[in-house]
Amino acid sequence: MTYEFTPRGVCSRKMEITIDGGKVTDLKVIGGCDGNLHGISALVKGMTVDEVINRLEGIDCRGKGTSCPDQLACALKEFKSRN
Repeated sequence: MTYEFTPRGVCSRKMEITIDGGKVTDLKVIGGCDGNLHGISALVKGMTVDEVINRLEGIDCRGKGTSCPDQLACALKEFKSRN
């Protein structure tokens, strides 16, 4: 299943997360810091939804109170609450 999420408070504009069997199988992020987000996408592939949330939740970018990794955690928490 592919879940779409609109991040808030960060440079990225959209996240498309593919989840299968409770694991992230693909992540595409539109906007934001291209190299960093490609790296994060590669790192989270194969991780469980809960593991991604636990590792990325609360990461801050430049005092914004959130970051693209934190917004990914928010997206996955939202996904869990709806499924």
